[in-house]
Amino acid sequence: MARKSGAALVLRKIDGMEREIAILRRDIIHGLIVKRSPKKAKPSLFGCIKGGDITERMVEESKRNLFRHMNDL
Repeated sequence: MARKSGAALVLRKIDGMEREIAILRRDIIHGLIVKRSPKKAKPSLFGCIKGGDITERMVEESKRNLFRHMNDL
C-alpha cells in the first residue's frame, strides 16, 4: 500500500514538472516570436491614419468637439 501511494506521489510531482516545463517552453517561444520594441514618442501624426493625413483643421475641429463645454480654447 505504501509503495502505491509513494508511486502516485512521484507521478504527481513528475506531472507538475512536465506542466511547468511546457509553460516555460511556451514563454520562451513566445518571447522569440514576439519581439517587444520600446514605444517611441511620435513627433507628428503624419501618416498615422489610413486613408489620409491629419490636417490642422481636423485637429482644431476635434478640440472643439472634445472640449465644447470650455469656452476659452
